[in-house]
Amino acid sequence: MCRVAGIVSGNLPIGEIRNKVKEMCGAQQHGGPDDEGIFYDDQAGLVFGHRRLSIIDLSQNGHQPMADADQKAWITFNGEIYNYPELKKELSTLGAKFKSDSDTEVILQAYIYWGTTAFSKLRGMFAFALYDIKKATTYLVRDTAGIKPLYYSTANKTLSFASEVRAFKAACLHTENDGGWQIRLLAFGHIPEPYTTLKNIFSLPKGHFLSWNNITAQYTLNSYQSQSTSNIITDINEARQLISESLNNSVKRQLIADAPIGVFLSGGIDSSLITLLANQYKKEQLKTISIFFDEKSYDERGYQQIITNKTNGQNFLHLVKQNDFEASFPQIMNAMDMPTTDGINSWFISKYAHDDGLKAVLSGIGADEFFGGYPSFKRIKLLGYLRKLPSKLLRAFSSFAPDNYKRLSFLSVDSLVADYLVLRGLFLPADIAAILDTDTKHINEVLFASADSLAPRNYNEEHASWLETNLYMQNQLLRDTDVMSMNHGLEVRVPFLDEDFTQAAQSIINTIRFNTEQPKKLLIDSFSNLLPAEIWNRPKMGFTFPLQHWMQGHKQISDINNYKGKKAQTIIQQFKNNNLHWSKAFALYQVQNNA
Repeated sequence: MCRVAGIVSGNLPIGEIRNKVKEMCGAQQHGGPDDEGIFYDDQAGLVFGHRRLSIIDLSQNGHQPMADADQKAWITFNGEIYNYPELKKELSTLGAKFKSDSDTEVILQAYIYWGTTAFSKLRGMFAFALYDIKKATTYLVRDTAGIKPLYYSTANKTLSFASEVRAFKAACLHTENDGGWQIRLLAFGHIPEPYTTLKNIFSLPKGHFLSWNNITAQYTLNSYQSQSTSNIITDINEARQLISESLNNSVKRQLIADAPIGVFLSGGIDSSLITLLANQYKKEQLKTISIFFDEKSYDERGYQQIITNKTNGQNFLHLVKQNDFEASFPQIMNAMDMPTTDGINSWFISKYAHDDGLKAVLSGIGADEFFGGYPSFKRIKLLGYLRKLPSKLLRAFSSFAPDNYKRLSFLSVDSLVADYLVLRGLFLPADIAAILDTDTKHINEVLFASADSLAPRNYNEEHASWLETNLYMQNQLLRDTDVMSMNHGLEVRVPFLDEDFTQAAQSIINTIRFNTEQPKKLLIDSFSNLLPAEIWNRPKMGFTFPLQHWMQGHKQISDINNYKGKKAQTIIQQFKNNNLHWSKAFALYQVQNNA
């Protein structure tokens, strides 16, 4: 797990490119504290940079950027390839020669032997740049789940890329703010892909590779994913067996590491299941990291203990208090690569994991999205019915409806984004316009400018799963987990997003995969002999902090004098009166402090 950066340009002197790439690496040092490397090709005007967090092959043989033995290609790679031992064995039979035990070299040889078709053979989380010397081509590649970030720019006939947006600004490559980021943050609570806070900097789509011609400065963006499997499994016993086997295989191979590894254990279904599965393979070597609070309604120690009583390794338990939040707040804000209303919980748990000696942990992200763990799975059918009503009627209703129902006005826009904002949105366009002193038309143009992809529009559980996976998890959970964990030099792995497990889950007919009466029933039943009933037979909590109370007591966030404009001040007063959710206040705070 690392951080990458690079520039390919025929317009800049190679010395200037090298200096800029070093600055980009320096801005990302927290994510790769163990080593730094620079590769450059004067004639190509190309420089690759790398910051390393050593997890597999801790020796200097894993140093990057790395070339194959014949120096046909160079790579700077962030991530882990979990099936690299199998690929290495297959490539060796084809004549490939290896000089290290790293998964990085396997990617190089896979490309040399299979070309770009190699990308679809990789199982893991990854974002990398690969330079084919003979073809004078640079590839940017990102994993199919979008676990690892990769940002790029093609402005001014120059390809630049990095793992974090801050790297572009640090090197003075791009410093102009994107005009829509404040609007997006206030609506979504995050900045959705492909947008960023900077103009001309975009996120590479998951499951895609960008092919850049180093000579002509032309590029193409291509998907390397195979076609998704249609629902084929209709037998519930077969489905349970498939889920059990697939998740076991995913956890087992994601435990591969030459450095200490553990599990985030919140006490919920997903983290408990991952912990119990990992314990079967690691036993005494497995460490679990848990957090608890003085606030009893957020305290899950009892559930955490049920699981740790069944494991063999050491459990690290950490109390987080409001004064810890207050003291750490400046560091948390500095850790954010882009403004977001999430990530505070990830910052703390990652800090403690790092302090407890871990370099890698497993997380339960993905189960809710795949098996119906959110309220949206119950609400999606009602959304479909409301979609059939005239838009004028919806606008009229929302104008006098209680605050909880005003988001229905989004349904006047025929867009998947509008569906998502009904379910999870923060501020309405009219409120955003008042906060930013602009007109509602401009707000809507920014929010709904992008055309929707070929996603389900059938308003069933599959529709909800798509929204939660591609908008909420993709843009908020995965991004913030990566940024906050890597700020502490920690790698977070997500077994539920393993490519083979994803394919297995999506091959099961919806009537079996989803159950509105009992969320995640298929997952629970698949491990009925392993997962204690006390863990799943209780109300869902999620990995949440008492932030409503903590932020109300935070001087900067709750001080009305820190906000400009009557609308913003009114919103903060509502928050102080406990009539507004903390996420809205936090989003507004960031907009006003990052202007």
